Amino acid sequence: MRKLYVLVLTPILFTLAACQSNTPPESPAPPTPTLASPVINTAVPTTSTPLPDPVIEEAAPTQAATIDASPTVAPPTATPTNTPIPENPVSSISLEQIASGLIQPLYLTHANDNRLFILEQAGTIRIIQDGELLATPFLDIQDPVGSNSNEQGLLGLAFHPNYQENGLFFINYTDVNGNTNIARYRVSGDPNVADPASEQILLTIPQPFANHNGGMITFGPNGYLYIGMGDGGSQGDPEGNGQNPGTLLGSILRLDVDSADGSYTIPADNPFVDDPNARPEVWAIGLRNPWRFSFDRLTSDLFIADVGQNTWEEVSWLAAGTPGGQNLGWNRMEGNHCYTPNCNPAEYVPAIFEYNHTQGCSISGGYIYRGQQFLSLYGNYFVADFCSGTIWGVFQQPDGSWESTIVHQSGLPINSFGQDVNGELYVIARTGQILQIQP
Repeated sequence: MRKLYVLVLTPILFTLAACQSNTPPESPAPPTPTLASPVINTAVPTTSTPLPDPVIEEAAPTQAATIDASPTVAPPTATPTNTPIPENPVSSISLEQIASGLIQPLYLTHANDNRLFILEQAGTIRIIQDGELLATPFLDIQDPVGSNSNEQGLLGLAFHPNYQENGLFFINYTDVNGNTNIARYRVSGDPNVADPASEQILLTIPQPFANHNGGMITFGPNGYLYIGMGDGGSQGDPEGNGQNPGTLLGSILRLDVDSADGSYTIPADNPFVDDPNARPEVWAIGLRNPWRFSFDRLTSDLFIADVGQNTWEEVSWLAAGTPGGQNLGWNRMEGNHCYTPNCNPAEYVPAIFEYNHTQGCSISGGYIYRGQQFLSLYGNYFVADFCSGTIWGVFQQPDGSWESTIVHQSGLPINSFGQDVNGELYVIARTGQILQIQP
């Protein structure tokens, strides 16, 4: 999820930085897989007969099948306001620690209630409830998870929008063979413990190298599951996956996961459903290693942070309603700069924010603040660098332009940001700390 960068940093920092162009791959490349035919597991035993193509939907997403579960407490209702909340750029923030002692935490999210769920890279999901880190993991799948490489492990978690009724959640992890798996699980009779035997693998994607696995998964406002996939690794995208919609690598995928059997279908308006040379799962292309993307919970705008190669880290923005098929530029572009000779920047989605490697080496994308606790933060998007610990606030001006300000020098290896059910934001540090963003 990072690139290795030659800096005078703590040993901890070296364990997660994603590969740069002047650093050799972490392990020899395995044979190149046939990326046009990823495994689609619908709980049918493996046979030598090819599985059928994914179903292309002709209708709007259906409701998920009901699965017995013990629902958790309903999410609180945000306090309505009589006037619009003012939005102004932030000049500084502070961080308040709420938990420590986690082991290589990578991400934080919620299940539409007041609990916080934290991924640990080796394969566990932990819960913070009522301010306490629970001793028993929500899920422990360390056996099937492969995390020997810096950028492998349990990388993503998303709870179904109807989790309170169906108890379903989804994870993104690399297995012991280094392949990416998108899997569905469900909660057990105990709302704080998942059923480890309930796994249904929706999709397995071969990875040609050990790095650039992406890992983010989240549900969009339309109820579809979005999946961030890196370009397959090594350096400079040697297989050209970023500009190839015929592979699932170097892309953001969009799936309808409401099938009762743990399979998926393709939304009818996915951009490449009628292209025989493209994968219908693909929603956007041109990604190197999208390390966290998020939807604005107010506007549904999409913010995508992509880890750079030699010089530039970047965040791109897709306004709500932007059609699929957007090209974010890699490996023709790095940020707003040509990576290959004679590229045409006008052909690609521009970055709204970028910084070069004098300020850090590996971006961690965040969220736009929509909480109610600290209204002075409202409307600011926060993003950080893993290596330097610098946090920026990014703000859109009334004329549509974007400005950025360094708002905090944390000194922490920031793996990710997280958001709770109320829209409050958190920083997840590689050193095992969870910290809340405050003014």
